[in-house]
Amino acid sequence: MTIDRQSFPPLDTSKAHPARVYDWLLGGKDNYPVDEAVAEKLPPEARDAARQNREFMHRASAWLAGQGIDQFLDIGTGIPTQPNLHQIVQDITPSAKVVYTDNDPIVLRHAEALLVSRPEGVTDYIQADVRQAQEIVQHARHVLDFSRPIALSLIALMHFIPDDEDAHSIVGNLVATLPSGSYLVLSHASSDVYPELSAQVTAEYAKGGIRLGFRTRAGVERFFEGLDLVDPGLVTATDWFKTGPVPTPENSGIYTAVARVR
Repeated sequence: MTIDRQSFPPLDTSKAHPARVYDWLLGGKDNYPVDEAVAEKLPPEARDAARQNREFMHRASAWLAGQGIDQFLDIGTGIPTQPNLHQIVQDITPSAKVVYTDNDPIVLRHAEALLVSRPEGVTDYIQADVRQAQEIVQHARHVLDFSRPIALSLIALMHFIPDDEDAHSIVGNLVATLPSGSYLVLSHASSDVYPELSAQVTAEYAKGGIRLGFRTRAGVERFFEGLDLVDPGLVTATDWFKTGPVPTPENSGIYTAVARVR
């Protein structure tokens, strides 16, 4: 994929964007004062949550690559922060293919960092919103073989889709395009583990014009209906691991799970 810098869509720096707030929380510098204004008012646990999401992605992706999964569709990619998903899985399977998707134009400007694939593998990028499932899948079909298992990665994304936008149907429609043996990898902020913190975070994002849809455990479980949860099931972020060093125990308000498509 060649990045055409002349066709970059304009950046709207008058409104905060989740990808840039997340970048700030991870200690990045690809954000603007409007994003920092939201992030600075969040409780310290928000930084922990951003890190925990990232570490879960690392563990889950590495485990899937170790299981032979060599195709990944990552929606809500965010601003590149090494190691990126393709670096993790191509260290294990050099021929792995990864398609990244995000709706913030600033991520497109950094897409070249996401496209430095190993020679044996492939990485690609499409600017799109998770609500544009058909467009995303149509693009991904040019890179990924939808007759073979694919890992769909939705890390810290779906809690930015409130209930009135039918988040569960969005995920269900994406999963429906995947063949048997594929996987859904999802992390999601909880509304019931630390209710007061969740309410505070939701309120601060709302002041920045960003709507959130934090969910209860039951609400997150619905994303996995009809799928087979991989052990240890739906757990908080630092409790999900399969191989390698055991994560340091710490509090987490993030639900995580990996599930297999039947």
